[in-house]
Formats: sequence, structure tokens, C-alpha cells
Amino acid sequence: MEFEKSYFEPRVRFGMVGGGDGAFIGAVHRLAARMDDRFEFLAGALCSDPARALHSGLALGLDPSRCYSHYEEMARAESERADGIEAVVIVTPNHLHVPVARTFLEAGIHVICDKPLAANLKEVTGLQELTEQQQRLFAVTYNYSGYPLIQEARHLVSQGALGKIRVVQVEYPQDWLSTDLERSGHKQAEWRTDPERAGSGGSLGDIGTHAFHLACFVSRLTPEALLADLSSFVPGRRLDDNVHVLLRFAEGARGMLWASQVAPGHENDLRLRIYGEQASLQWLQSEPNTLVLTRLGEPPQRLTRGGPGLSSKATRGTRVPAGLPEGYLEGFANLYTDLAEALLAYRHGQPVPESVSIPGLDAGIEGMRFIEAALRSHQSGSQWVNWSEV
Repeated sequence: MEFEKSYFEPRVRFGMVGGGDGAFIGAVHRLAARMDDRFEFLAGALCSDPARALHSGLALGLDPSRCYSHYEEMARAESERADGIEAVVIVTPNHLHVPVARTFLEAGIHVICDKPLAANLKEVTGLQELTEQQQRLFAVTYNYSGYPLIQEARHLVSQGALGKIRVVQVEYPQDWLSTDLERSGHKQAEWRTDPERAGSGGSLGDIGTHAFHLACFVSRLTPEALLADLSSFVPGRRLDDNVHVLLRFAEGARGMLWASQVAPGHENDLRLRIYGEQASLQWLQSEPNTLVLTRLGEPPQRLTRGGPGLSSKATRGTRVPAGLPEGYLEGFANLYTDLAEALLAYRHGQPVPESVSIPGLDAGIEGMRFIEAALRSHQSGSQWVNWSEV
């Protein structure tokens, strides 16, 4: 992977809220942050229980004095240290995202927040203004944009290789919630199906927002309206576990989105297809090193990660030669490497490099608008909801 000159500077100092013992996504963030050796993990409020927070921090090698029992204590203490953290990673259940983010922004600390941005759209009111006032970076980890061939797909669209976009299809089926796993004491299932912690969207917020962001990121289209049908197939489940959405884009294209966590046989089967007047693109997360470009009237062309002829953005995110597979963690790490470049620019009061591609607060807010619009549509009997009214 190609690095900027700032790679030789001291690592970006970061801390984490949430992500302690037994949490999946916290470990993923820490691995991604360390993969290219751009970050140093120094502090954490890793659990709401003080004893578990200390245990988790010590197990990860943190100084005991920087294993905090509450995020407010952590923000205050770290902002007062000469060697305090520069950025916080938020990997809590959704209902804590915004309160934690506000606290650290007010302390002058950059924010890297897992998705969805909030439990509901109303919570994000004033967040943009606070971020701008504090002159801090706010990133939302829609990590699938970090795959090299997703960057290549976006580049091909921008170059007009597909012609005018007509149809966008994106789906993200899983099967892990096909039974009432939340009643077995499963930690991840328990909070993701609880509206008080996850918010109003179940699979809609958990994976539907990933699918929505990916479709808009690659196609570069602007959503105009949607129609949604949400289902809770598992008896007693309080949030949706299956979502069908029709999309209309301002540029005239049409879209379909399916997100499900009750689809047996699917683990993390994220798939994107884009059809234009002249060509189409297809990408599957289960085969992330291949992008299929099919021009009208011609055989399909397989573009491979690390192969010849790719754009600079795709090659920049590639670490090993073609034929050696890269995947989920490497794509996530690409996002963190771009975050490092942006944070080092902030450190020196310089503009963020144009080569950097980070889903920002705008992307997080758009994800919340998607959730809100889908809920309104479903509650109105699956009527069309205009984006401008959300």
C-alpha cells in the first residue's frame, strides 16, 4: 500500500468507548487501526460496568490509569493530558452514539463513530453545527467503501463507463437472527433487537444502512423517494428482521434494496449490481477481489484487485499482489489509513488530502434519513415518501 509522507510521523493517539470483552466490532476496529501501523490505542471506557471496563482495558495492554469507568470521565481526563487521545472510536449500542460523540467533540476530540449514526434522526439535530464549531473530524465507519474494487467501481461510474445509470440493486442478507437468539442471552442479538438500545430500525439500521450507503457511494446518485415494507418474522421480535425498499433517484434511476437477517444460507452476502445504458457492474463481498464489468453486447470482463489498469484509488488500497486474497479486515483498514491521513492533516492545520475517502457526518445523517423515510413509508402502509420531507 502506498503511504503519504506523514506515515513517518508519530502515530495517531486514539481511545475507544465500548468494544470491551465479548464485543465483536470493537476488536475489528482495533485490528483495522493497527494494520498499517498508523494508530496507537491508549485509552478506553470499554464497558459500562467499571470492573469489566478495567479488566478489558488491562487485557488489551492499556495503562490502568487510562481504563475509565465512564465516557464523560474519559473525555475530561484525556482532553487535559498533554499526551491525550486525538480521536475516539465509538462502538457502543446505537442509543449512546450521539451522547458520546457530543461529549468528546465538546472536549475537542475527533470522533470516529460506528453506524448507524444514532438511534433516531431527531438525535442528530445540531451535531453538524457542533462539529463545525469545534473544527473536528467526524467519520462514520461505512467500512465497505474501503474495498479497493468498490473504489474502482465508483471510479468507473464517475468516468462514464456505464453511461447513464438506470438501475441499482443492492442486497445484504444474513441468517444469524433466523431464530429468537436474543432470548438465549446472546449479547449481540440482545441489544440489536431492543428498540431502546438499537433504535427504531432492526435489520434496517444494522445492515440496511450499509447497503444504502454502498449503493449511493458507488452510483453517485441522489435519493429522491422510497417505498418500504418491513417485517418481523420471528414471533415476539420487536424490531424488523427483513426489509424490502424501492428507491427513486433524482437522476432518474430506480433502485431496489433488500436487507434480511432471517435468510438461511446467507452469512454476510452483501451484493451490488449497477446497470447503465452502456454497461453494468457486479460485486459480491464473498468474492471481494473481483469486479465484473459487462459492456452491452460484449462478454463479461473480470477486474481483479491488484490487476493491471485499475485506478490509483484502487491500487492505493492494495497491499499484496493480485491472486493473494484480501478481505474484510483489509478493507476496514483502508478506511482507517485514510482516517490517519486526515487526522494528521488536522494535527498540522492543513487541508485533508484529496486522495482521502472517508464517510463523514453527512453520510451518517443520510443513513438516518434512510431509516426514518423507510419507517414512515412502512407505517403509512408502504406509501412513497419523498426525501425532501424527511
